[in-house]
Amino acid sequence: MQKSIRELHQALESGATTSTALTEKYLAAIEKQDDQIGAFLHVDAEGALKRAAELDERRKSGERLTPLAGIPMALKDNMCTLDMPTTCASRILEGYVSPYEADVVTRLKAQGAVILGKLNLDEFAMGGSTEHSYYKMTRNPADTSRVPGGSSGGSAAAVAAGEAVYTLGSDTGGSIRQPASFCGVAGLKPTYGRVSRRGLVAFASSLDQIGPIARSVEDLAYILPAISGYDPMDSTSANRPVDRTDVLLGKDVSKMRIALPTAFFGDGLQKEVKEAVLKAAKRYESLGAQVEEVDMPTLKHALPAYYLISSAEASSNLARFDGVQYGYRTESFDSLGDLYKKSRGEGFGREVKRRILLGTYALSSGYYDAYYQKALKVRTLIQSEFRRIFEGFDAVLSPVAPTTAYKFGAHSKNPVEMYLEDIYTVPVNIAGLPGLSVNCGVDSEGLPIGMQLIGRAFDEATLLSLGYAYEQSFMKGGASDGE
Repeated sequence: MQKSIRELHQALESGATTSTALTEKYLAAIEKQDDQIGAFLHVDAEGALKRAAELDERRKSGERLTPLAGIPMALKDNMCTLDMPTTCASRILEGYVSPYEADVVTRLKAQGAVILGKLNLDEFAMGGSTEHSYYKMTRNPADTSRVPGGSSGGSAAAVAAGEAVYTLGSDTGGSIRQPASFCGVAGLKPTYGRVSRRGLVAFASSLDQIGPIARSVEDLAYILPAISGYDPMDSTSANRPVDRTDVLLGKDVSKMRIALPTAFFGDGLQKEVKEAVLKAAKRYESLGAQVEEVDMPTLKHALPAYYLISSAEASSNLARFDGVQYGYRTESFDSLGDLYKKSRGEGFGREVKRRILLGTYALSSGYYDAYYQKALKVRTLIQSEFRRIFEGFDAVLSPVAPTTAYKFGAHSKNPVEMYLEDIYTVPVNIAGLPGLSVNCGVDSEGLPIGMQLIGRAFDEATLLSLGYAYEQSFMKGGASDGE
């Protein structure tokens, strides 16, 4: 079994291994199996080994390093880097190298992270299966005939396949939590504003959030403080204190109150997923927590509101990709308008075009009030609903997705079917709250099942403590709740 970040840090500190040896191990795993998995779009073997050697020398000299120092990780390829391409898995950014790096990259480098490379995603993070990448499809390590989820499919698959100790993904409507669920790993979408978005190529600016994916909740608790903190160059960054790892895992869960929204356990939910999540609720009761069903009627409106808001913001954000300043440019054109049309038409994939068109329509004259403005009002109602629930509860427990990982092409003819996979995750982004995906078992085909814990704004500590207590409980029992 792969060692945790804590165990790897201890091994590095004791001299039982080196960062160079660890990095070589993960590069070898990528070399051996990533042709089949397809998690990486770019591997920086030379840069990673150079960085690892530098950290080994610093350790040898007696320097005290952070828990993440010398540990190999990777980034979703929508986070800007100075020394690697940032393509967003799109033809329109093929070969593009950013002139600046994302705030999270700067923070990780300061922590001593060894960055192995950049990971595959649905183009511009628009999709739930990583089938919408211009370059390749990513496969689920649990069953390579199935999708890994998306849009952070490469990030989840790399961790599940043992190609990185941890990764960063981005979550606009479930894009960390759903692939973590499909691949059987842990994923955290932090509170909006907890982690700076500077250097994250924007999909929907009021919804996007960077977060970690790892094998365990304990590992997430080591990563979150390292990437969090106020960024004066990001107007949406929150100036809030960042908890230490021991605080994140240290809360007593025995007196906590957990809400089960009835709206999330109705029609459309796979029977085995429902059973696994309800068994997890029983396990929390055995740990001393109080679990109670609640009515949250506005949640049923979250999905259409999300797709209107996110598509409208995508239409605005992606207007900058015009073939003029940088990125893909068509080879022949007759006018400036023709340049725009051909460059965008050839550079963007079908799913991105679909969402740009939907967003442009929702923002157009005569439809703004009927669609976009109404979606913003629904957003306010959902935020109020969560505030009401958190007056009496510490967390909300739900499924992550209606099903386990599905076969490639299962939803390719009907995009609405794929959009429905986000039904349990999008309310979290609309409300700006933290959400945690934790593995809670497998179905009859051996495919991972994830449960979701939703918390108050900036209360990731409660979620991570609840997730950690659950993991520790079923580890001691020898089986997870879906088995």
